[in-house]
Amino acid sequence: MSVLLASTALPMAAFALAASISPGPVNIVCLSSGTHYPITKGLVFVTGATLGFIALFLAIGAGLYSLLSVAPLLETVLRWAGILFLLYLSYQLLQHDGRLQERGGVKAPGFMTGAMMQWLNPKAWLASAAGIGAYTTANEPHLLWLFAGLYLPICWLSLASWVYAGAFLKRYVHRPTILLTINRALAICLAASAIVLLVE
Repeated sequence: MSVLLASTALPMAAFALAASISPGPVNIVCLSSGTHYPITKGLVFVTGATLGFIALFLAIGAGLYSLLSVAPLLETVLRWAGILFLLYLSYQLLQHDGRLQERGGVKAPGFMTGAMMQWLNPKAWLASAAGIGAYTTANEPHLLWLFAGLYLPICWLSLASWVYAGAFLKRYVHRPTILLTINRALAICLAASAIVLLVE
C-alpha cells in the first residue's frame, strides 16, 4: 500500500512543483514583492496565494469546474476579471518611484491580493482541473486530499523562492534608476500575461 501511495504521490508532487514554480503572474508579483518590500511582506502574499489556490483546487475537485461548461458566461467574466486585475497590478507596479522601502509608496500586495489572483486566474482553474483529472478519481476522494496536501507546501515553497530571489536581487539594487527599470520590466510581464488571457 505504501509503495502504491508513493507511486501516486511522486507524480502529483512533480506536477505541483512544475505548476507552482514556473513563471506566471503570481510568481512575477512574488519577485516584485521580494525586490521592493521586506521578505515578511512577500511571504504574506505567498501565504494568501497558496491558500487561495488550495481552496480553488478543492472547490474544483468538488465539481466547481463543471460550472464553466454549464455557464460559459462565467468563463468570460472570469477571464475579463483576471485581465483587469493583472492590468491593475501592472499599473500599481509602475507607480513605484524606484526607492526601496519607501513608507509613503505603494502598499505591498497582501494576503487577499494573493488569494484573489488565484481565483481570477483562468490558468489556475485549468491547471487544477488538469491535475485533478490526471491523478484523482471520483471513487477515491482521498486522492484529492493527498494531492492538496502535497500542493500546499510545494506551492508555498515555490512561490517563496521567488520572493527570496527578489530579495537577493535587491542587494544589488541601490539606485532608483535600476529599480525603475526592473519595475518597468515586471509591469510589462504582468501586462503581457493579461494580453495572453485576452487572445486565448
